[in-house]
Amino acid sequence: MAKNLKFKIKNSNSGMTYVELIVVLSIFSIMSAIGLFSYKEFQIKVDIKNLANDIALKFVQAQKESTTGKLPVLSMPSADPWKPSYGLLFTSDSPSAFLYFADLDQGKVFDGPYIPCPSNDPGNSVECLETITITKGNFVSDISIFIGATATEISEAHITFTRPDSGATLRCTGDSICAQIADGTTIIDFLQITISSPQGTSSLIKVYPSGRIQLN
Repeated sequence: MAKNLKFKIKNSNSGMTYVELIVVLSIFSIMSAIGLFSYKEFQIKVDIKNLANDIALKFVQAQKESTTGKLPVLSMPSADPWKPSYGLLFTSDSPSAFLYFADLDQGKVFDGPYIPCPSNDPGNSVECLETITITKGNFVSDISIFIGATATEISEAHITFTRPDSGATLRCTGDSICAQIADGTTIIDFLQITISSPQGTSSLIKVYPSGRIQLN
């Protein structure tokens, strides 16, 4: 006698259980958090690289304006005759900004005053032409000169370009080694500026006496 066999077929259209839904949502949340973290980290690196490029372009501007003989718009050179000379100043006292200046007395360093910058009074002798503010919490974390493989941290760096030479003059003030650099007894191989984000991402800008700018 044949037995009647009954098969229970599971409904394939039935929805997810509550536990399954919780598991899927948890996995989705974890993947979203990982993706968001990766994007933020990527954006921080992009911001630092863009900042390094902007600073490098400012060096190029100083080099170009000096070699082409551009005269300052609002400042009167005190050196006679004046060879067009422009430069950048980085100081540890103001890590969130740097200055673009005209070296009016051919002294190879920024003489100040720091304020106002730029000045709106034509005919003055204020060397500062522009204050460039570093945004998004990024900052200059280190300024060092390299003599061979030896790095020496300095508090203030002056980088100038003077016509007709396209090379960079590297000077510092406020440190014991600066006088040796100024009188030529110590030769700098290159100047290194480190810019960093609050999260610790950093980029290096190297300036060589030849005028070459290198980004790392």
